[in-house]
Order: sequence, then C-alpha cells, then structure tokens
Amino acid sequence: MNIGDWGHLSVIVAFVAAVVSTLGYYMASRGRALGDTDAAWLRFGRGAFVVHGVAVIGVIVALFGIIHGHRYEYYYAWSHSSNHLPVYYMISCFWEGQEGSFLLWIFWHVVIGAFIIRGSRQWEAPVMAVFAFVQIFLMSMILGVLVGGLKLGSSPFILMKEFMPDLPVYKLNPDFVPQDGTGLNALLQNYWMVIHPPTLFLGFALTLVPFAYAVAGLWKGELTQWVSPAIRWSLVGGGVLGVGIMMGAYWAYETLNFGGYWNWDPVENAVYIPWLVLVAALHALVLWQRGKTGLRTAFSLVVATFLLVLYATFLTRSGVLGNASVHSFTDLGLSGQLLVYLMAFVVLSIALLVWRWKQIPVSEKELTMYNAELWVFVGATVLCLGAFQVLFTTSIPVWNALVGFFGIKSNLALPADQIAHYTKFQLWLGVLVALFSGIAQLLWWQRNDKETVLNSISIPAILTLLGASLGILLVRQNGAHQMSLPYIALLTTGLFGVLANLSMLLQLVRRGVRLSGGAVSHIGIALMLLGILASAGYSKIISQNTSGLLYSRQFSEEDNRDNVLLWRNDPGKMGPYELTYTGQYFDAPGVPEYVSKELLFPVVNDEYKAVARGEIKVGEKVYYKAGDTLEIRPEDTYYRVAYKNQESGDEFVLFPRAQANEEMGGLLASPDIKLFWDHDIYSHVSSVPDPNKEKDWSEVKQYSVAMNDTLFLNDYFAIFKNAEPAHNTAGLGLNPGDVAVQGDIIVYGEKNKQYHAHPIFIVGKSGMVGRVADEVEDLGLRITLDNIDPQKGKFTFGVATTQKDYVILKAMEKPFINLLWSGTLLMGLGFGIAVVQRGRKPKPVPAAKVPRGAKQVQAA
Repeated sequence: MNIGDWGHLSVIVAFVAAVVSTLGYYMASRGRALGDTDAAWLRFGRGAFVVHGVAVIGVIVALFGIIHGHRYEYYYAWSHSSNHLPVYYMISCFWEGQEGSFLLWIFWHVVIGAFIIRGSRQWEAPVMAVFAFVQIFLMSMILGVLVGGLKLGSSPFILMKEFMPDLPVYKLNPDFVPQDGTGLNALLQNYWMVIHPPTLFLGFALTLVPFAYAVAGLWKGELTQWVSPAIRWSLVGGGVLGVGIMMGAYWAYETLNFGGYWNWDPVENAVYIPWLVLVAALHALVLWQRGKTGLRTAFSLVVATFLLVLYATFLTRSGVLGNASVHSFTDLGLSGQLLVYLMAFVVLSIALLVWRWKQIPVSEKELTMYNAELWVFVGATVLCLGAFQVLFTTSIPVWNALVGFFGIKSNLALPADQIAHYTKFQLWLGVLVALFSGIAQLLWWQRNDKETVLNSISIPAILTLLGASLGILLVRQNGAHQMSLPYIALLTTGLFGVLANLSMLLQLVRRGVRLSGGAVSHIGIALMLLGILASAGYSKIISQNTSGLLYSRQFSEEDNRDNVLLWRNDPGKMGPYELTYTGQYFDAPGVPEYVSKELLFPVVNDEYKAVARGEIKVGEKVYYKAGDTLEIRPEDTYYRVAYKNQESGDEFVLFPRAQANEEMGGLLASPDIKLFWDHDIYSHVSSVPDPNKEKDWSEVKQYSVAMNDTLFLNDYFAIFKNAEPAHNTAGLGLNPGDVAVQGDIIVYGEKNKQYHAHPIFIVGKSGMVGRVADEVEDLGLRITLDNIDPQKGKFTFGVATTQKDYVILKAMEKPFINLLWSGTLLMGLGFGIAVVQRGRKPKPVPAAKVPRGAKQVQAA
C-alpha cells in the first residue's frame, strides 16, 4: 500500500470516526440534564474523536509527504508544487487547493476539540456532539468516494491518470509520471501565505465554539450558562480572525500592485462579514453577562456568525462567483454538497431557536441615554448593518444564479466601481463605530447621570475638536485636496475613539483597576480607521510623467501620466527624489542580498542554476567565488532602483520585482516598500522589456584584434585583455575532445565603469564550431567571439547593439499607514488582554480610590 492509499484510508477512517463520535456524544447527553452524562457513551464518543484526530494527522502527513516528495503521479502534488520550491512554500502548497484548505480547517477543529474535552467537562458531551457533527460534513468534502453514482467530496490523493484519463500520454504509457509540477501560484510565493491561511482558518474554526455552546444551550435548555464560556472563546476567535484578515491585507499591500491593501474582492468580503457579526455577537454576550439584556440578540448573532462562515465557504468554493472574484477556489463540483452543508445547519439552528425562543430570558430593564448598555447595543447594531450592506452586494451573483435556476432573468449587477460603492457605506460605518466605542467605554465604568456623562466626555471631546481642527489645517497646508464631510467626520470620530478610550484607561490605572482589554482594542480600531483615512484618502502619486513622452499607446491616459521612464544608469527626477535604475537582480538561496544578473552566467538546460562570473559577497563575506555554481530563483526579476532625496540627501534602494507570466495576464509585478515613521514609499514596475521576446539587435560589426588591443564601440571603448580555456562548470555541456575558449573583454561605460564580457568560442571534436554570446545589458551590447587565427594571434569579435534596458515605474506616498498596522497590533493585544482577564477573578478596587458614583464592573 503506497502513501496515497494510506492517505485515502486515513480520510475514510477520520470520516467514520467523526460519525461514531457524533453518535457517542449525542447518546451520552440525550435526555439528560447538563453535566449528567452517560459515562460509557461519553468514553465511546471521546475515544472515537481521538481516533478521528489521529486519522486527520495521518491524512496531513500523507498529503505533505506527496508534496515534499515530488510525487507527481498525484494530481494535487502536480497541480500545486514543483521541484524547485523551498520547503516553506511547499507548506503553502498544502493549503493552496480546496482539499488542503478543508484539511487545515478540520485540523484546527481537532485541536480546539482537544481543549474542550480537557477543560469543559460539564459541557463536553453536547458541545462535542456539535463539533463531531460539523467534522462529518467537513470530512465528506475530501472523502472522494462514489455512493450510488454520486460523487462525495474530492480526494487530494487522486492520481493524475484518474483525474485526466483522456490525456494522450496515458494511452501510450499508463505509468507516465510528470518530471515536474505546475508550481505554486506566483502571487502565493510569499512568507505571509505561510502564516496567513492557518491564522484565518483558525479564526474560522474558533467561530464554531460559541456556536456549539449556543446550540448545546438551546438543546439542553441551559439558556444562560453557555454565555460565560462562549464569551472567552468569542474573544479568542474575534482576535485571531481579525488579525488573520489584516495579515491578508498586508500580503495584498506588499504583493499586489493595485496600490492598497483592501480591494473589496468577494473573497475578502466573505471573511470580513462574519468577523463584523462575531464582534457584534461578542458585545451582545457581554451585555447579557453585565446587564442581563440582549440574550436573544446574542443567540441570534452567535448562530449567524457560524452560518456566515459556512456561507463564505459556499461563496468561495462553489464557483457561483464566477469572474466576480480574482482569487476564489476552482469549482471541483462540490457546490451541491456545500449547499447541503450550509442548509443543514441553517435548518438545525433556526429550528432550535424557534423551539426555545419564548423561553429565552428577556430583560424588563429600560435603557436610557445614560446607560452604557444602550450604546453598546447601538454599536453592535451598526456592525450588523455594515455586515448586511457588504453581504447584500457580495451576494448579487448568488441571487442571479438562484433566480436563473428557476428560469427568471435578473437585472441585478455588481457595481461598476465596487471600491467606491463599498467605501461610500463602510466609511460611515467607521464613523459610527469610532463614536459609539468611545461613548460606551466612557460610560461603561461608572454610574451615569447627566453630570457624570458630561464630565467624562468633555475633555476627550475638546481635545478631539482641537486635534481635528489641526489635522484639517495641516491637510490644507500640505496642498492636499480639500477634506470632504465624510473625511472630516471619520477624522473627528477616529480621534474621539482614541482619546475617549485612552482617557478611560488612564482613569482605570489611577483607580487601581486592571487594564481594560476592550479599551485597548477600541484604541487599536480607531487608529486603524485613522490609518485607512490617511493612507487611502490621501495617497499621493509621486511618479508624475513630466517628460511629455507617450510611453505606450497600449497604456491608459492615467498610466502614461502616473509613471516615470528610467533608462539603465541614467538618473531621472521624480518629485523630491533622484532615481537611478541600476540593473536586474536574482534571488539566490543562501545569499542574504539579491545578486546582480551581471555576476551570473546561465547554465544551459537548467534555469535554476548559474555560474558566478566573479566573487559574490555581502560586506566582507564571500559566498561564491568565480566559477562556482549556485542556485537561483529565476521566476522573479528584481529591478534595483536607487532613491536619493535631493532636499535631505537621504538615500535608499528598492527592489520592485516582476515576472513575465502569460497565464496571469502578462507582467506580474509586486512592489517594494520603503518604510518611514510617517509614510511609506510604495514602488512597482509598470512595464519592462519583455524577457521572453527576442531583442532587436543592430547589424553585427566585426573587429579583428590581438590581446590588449582597444575596440571603439560607438559611445564606449573596450580592451581585449586575454583568452583562456572555458570552464566546463559554465554548463556548456562539453564532450571529451571538445575545446572551448573564452575571451576576457573589459568594456568601459559611463563614468569609466568597467564591465567584463566573456564570449565563448567552441570547437567540437567533430570539427563543428559553436559560439556563446555575452551581453552587457547596462550598455545594450552583445559580443561574440566569431573566429580565432592562432598563426596571426588575431581574434575576431562581433558586436551588435540594441536599445538600453529600462523600467517604467510607478511610485506612491502612503501617509501615516503605520497607524493601520500599529492599530491592528493594538486590536489583537486588546483581545488577548480580555481573554486573559476572563480567566482571572476580578481585582477588587480599593475603596479609597473609587470616585463618587463609580462602581466596580467586569472588563469587556
């Protein structure tokens, strides 16, 4: 039995064990009060879940084994990996496909389930019954079996010849195995793709926990006890999912070239929606625990969060989005199965809610404007409305597909400018969230009346108005466009959110009360909103075309206007900077800096290897000597652009990268970013000479010279220094008896910069003659060693010229974008503080330090 068979067997075992565990936990809790479980059935269910977990780990080991071992007879390995991927990108290959990402989700459920088994004895049976039931559906997605002619799931262990049986090669050779795979998507070859998906799927998995507690509470009639454990798990889930979303935003910022970090793509929206509802649910849970109000809302939002995660899964994996998303998963024919999965839990959840709805306690407490609970509830409502707006627009393709199924034509279409559409609504969501988070936090920690509320709000409000006024003046002074009303509102409320929560934190410190995780998170979110306002609203293109040239008729008017043309080694001006494009570089594993292409001689028939022309060193450390063979990653070319600020004299270097990728639309460019405390310089190439297109060379001009003679090459001159045997390590593929000679020519370019060219002349054992040209790309020269006359000591060189190398570059200034990233860290820190605090007993407040009207309360 081979590794694929073991993997598939492990999938089947994990699926069966999930079914058995569900049965065991259900029977252990059936007809019994909470905590009163049937011990035999409980052990049975727990044991089956352990078997399930071991089998899941077995599936993971098998799948990674076929990827790491380059087992290209398996379709999953062939379609997602390749021979030259480093190990950390092979990890990304694991979850690039649908099956691997489902497996990652399943794995996190196993890990979380282990924590619940260990720490939730009273709730274990009913909660784990829900967990195991969910695992049945998830495992079915990767089962890959036929049941009565119906395909159930897609197996990651399917063989190539089974997945594509009609390929002619399998008719000629049924045992054919490809030598290499298609490789990992170029955009996913980034370190964030190693950590972002696991974080995101952990966030998805964590939404199951409060859902499972809510369902268990409804099932067992314990309609209030579930709230306490659900809050802590919701805090963990909210923090992890929020940070995971922002990891994806940072990946987009440094990998894609649209100039931002959020593009309102349907897949992005599908993650954003459940996070908003989860945060709203968390606030509703806290409202019940503190004020015994909003329990029905808490039930509804906790359930809705998990159902929205399932809906997001359906959106991104069913193919219903079609071309509406650039990075949804390929449809594997699982749309019907996904729909059954979604509807099963929708029906179950709604049925339980309807059954217990009238029994759910309702508060008779009347809320006034001086109740913090009112503002928390309003804030939660705003989050839900924001989620609904995004959900409605994102679901337009789903609605069209649904009515189309019944033969009805829908006139609904996605907005032409989706960024403007979403921003128009979500900007006001940010305004209200920042405002209500500040007000609620100020009122949360004290008994309130008109006087105490005014006293609490007055100082943050005054400082906010002063700060907003100063901000508006600075924007105008710096020549930016006039601030619109929505921008002024977001600036003002964002500042208020920071100052109000900071004011309350300082008061808590003075009282000796523990730090409020909620306040820290609110400060982080307010900073994120300010960072979004500054970096997106006032991003400035600094690469204005002042040359008067039309770079390309294929460019839009905007592209011709907003890019600069940089000829190699010719300084050009861009705003306050002088830019110099100095050449192309490659990434060489083991070398801490990029290696100039000029120092590399390509190896014939192996693009992933090169021979060092000279010493490759960083600082004083030599990594490779001349003639050494080294590995390179040729997919991406890094373009070295030196920046010099003409006002301050500061200098730095950026390496924006690009690759020619016809399957992904031609030039695939990623930015490089220079970080400053108050702004980023964000640069990417918009156009480069096509590396796959043959250059247009001039007619060859021949020079017959002896050693140490000088050649005059248009604007440059060169000296022929020497001729020597060529090293076989250059990858020439020489056979015994073949002779190869390489010339050593020093070309003097601008400012007497020296370049070494080594054209090669080969005489085969059979008398056949071959030539290997060498290029000096900086100068647009190609030199060949055409002939050798040993009797006269003469060497004939052919020289052709072409257009100099260039890049067309776009650069933007992103002001105060660090507020967004630092706010993300604070938000995550606040969630973490709240999680820790939930596991501790409240610290009593010293009576002498409690001001009049204040009371001790539990942190949000």
